[in-house]
Amino acid sequence: MEIKKEDCELEKSRHSMAHILAKAIMSLYPDTKLTIGPAIDDGFYYDVDLAHSISPEEYSVIEKKMKEILNKGENFERKVVSKEEALKLFADNPFKTEIINELPEGEEVSLYYTGDDFFDLCRGPHVESARQLQNMGYKIHSVNGAYWRGSENNKMLQRIYCYCFKTKKDLTDYVTMLEEARKRDHNKLGRELEIFTTVDYIGQGLPILLPRGTQIIQTLQRFVEDEEAKRGWMRTKTPLMAKSDLYKISGHWDHYKDGMFVLGDENKDKEVFALRPMTCPFQYQAYLNKARSYKDLPLRYGETSTLFRNEASGEMHGLIRVRQFTISEGHLMCTPEQLADEFKNCLELATFMLKTLGLYEDASFRFSQWDENDREKYIGTKEQWDEAQGSMEKILNDLNVPYYVGIGEAAFYGPKLDIQIKNVFGKEDTLITIQIDQMLAEKFGMEYTDKDGVKKNPYIIHRTSIGCYERTLAYLIEKYAGAFPLWLAPEQIRVLSLTERNNDYAHSIKEKLADLGFRVEEDLRNEKIGYKIREAMSMKLPYLIIVGDEEQSNNTISIRGRGFENKTGLNLSDFIERLENEVKTKKI
Repeated sequence: MEIKKEDCELEKSRHSMAHILAKAIMSLYPDTKLTIGPAIDDGFYYDVDLAHSISPEEYSVIEKKMKEILNKGENFERKVVSKEEALKLFADNPFKTEIINELPEGEEVSLYYTGDDFFDLCRGPHVESARQLQNMGYKIHSVNGAYWRGSENNKMLQRIYCYCFKTKKDLTDYVTMLEEARKRDHNKLGRELEIFTTVDYIGQGLPILLPRGTQIIQTLQRFVEDEEAKRGWMRTKTPLMAKSDLYKISGHWDHYKDGMFVLGDENKDKEVFALRPMTCPFQYQAYLNKARSYKDLPLRYGETSTLFRNEASGEMHGLIRVRQFTISEGHLMCTPEQLADEFKNCLELATFMLKTLGLYEDASFRFSQWDENDREKYIGTKEQWDEAQGSMEKILNDLNVPYYVGIGEAAFYGPKLDIQIKNVFGKEDTLITIQIDQMLAEKFGMEYTDKDGVKKNPYIIHRTSIGCYERTLAYLIEKYAGAFPLWLAPEQIRVLSLTERNNDYAHSIKEKLADLGFRVEEDLRNEKIGYKIREAMSMKLPYLIIVGDEEQSNNTISIRGRGFENKTGLNLSDFIERLENEVKTKKI
């Protein structure tokens, strides 16, 4: 994608502000050892080695010192020195020395001065003067631990994070946005609404879905499987693990082993197994179960698959990035002539799912291609990649898919269309993928006899229809701030009795709704109705039915609901008709 000029200027300003922060730190704490301070999406950070831990109370002191430095309007001046001279200048800083020593012999070293009394090792670029930064909005928001160069074998440093924007208004707007985002953060809200939890001694990336979360996943899974069946997908059920032999054929052992959970040691054990990171090599065995003809194609296999991926601990985040997850995975074998239509159908299914869930407007499309300058990451020849990417490009253009290109984002065996979604904090992850693969069929000996009697390898489309269920659930929590549409809500209706006299009537209503398949609970406790209503509303339930003496005498109900005017004296059958229509149409 094209990088806008204003984005480059903002990045340059942020990097310059990192030097202002570094100068402020050195002024306040002269014994500090500076390391690196890059610009990031919402500002910058600087890693420092400092004897005491910086407390939140010190943030304003550091910001005040930064303002003093900015008010001087000092210039940023670049100087180039020899490697030997640079080593002398940074002799008391082991981090800078390490960086300099890694430079090739004879290479000159770039420094940037801010005024006459501060310089830092830096390639730049920077703004010309601190005067250009005086109107920027900036704010230190946290200090976290960070290992030098990301290795736990190195020293722990303090990473000072600072928001930084073009204007103070931009900063205020961003902080306000973050406050709203935190209210919707699935990692917080999902726990408060009793959807999931995590336990330290079970492990990172291994969430426990509570009954409410499990109900949502089950509803989604039934919806997905029924919709796939309508479109000709046949279900398989395959093992959760396999011997290393399978992964060596597919290429995962060579290209994905670090991301797998391996059971056993190749140097000691006769058989080494690994938990599956994806389903494709397993589903291929269903294809290979018997000889195939062109008349059998397209052949569509779908599976609700539990997968395992050894994600880095720093990448774990709630339900969005986990180590065990369930996915609506499918593999479609077809002839070259069928490829375009079948890809279109896969995309139509994914689009239908996103629109039904209300996520389509938040999606973007990335055409993930290989990086031909990093050939070791991939299998196949340049000609095979050119053919596969050319086929996908033509399909995407014919379908008018508004994609952007991601170089180096392809799977090791083929290009893919990644449907991306951002969480409330703007971090983007892949929700749904559709991949074209012309390589693994040959590796597994998958063939079909064509009309001319010649055996050929089918094209394979790898696809998900709704993606990872856990990740989808996370996005739904954030999208609706926990107030799910009726058809998805884990508890759709709660019946509240005004007094104990009304308990039997309330219970009879609950039973009628439950018999019709609604997810309904009752609250018959001897508590004030205001308390029971507040408690139910805190769980963001779609509808509350309240019954007292008047409703019981008239055989009616009173309703409170989201986006629904509070009503009294309502006939239960009329309300049931409304509920059934809302569920049937999957109203958002």
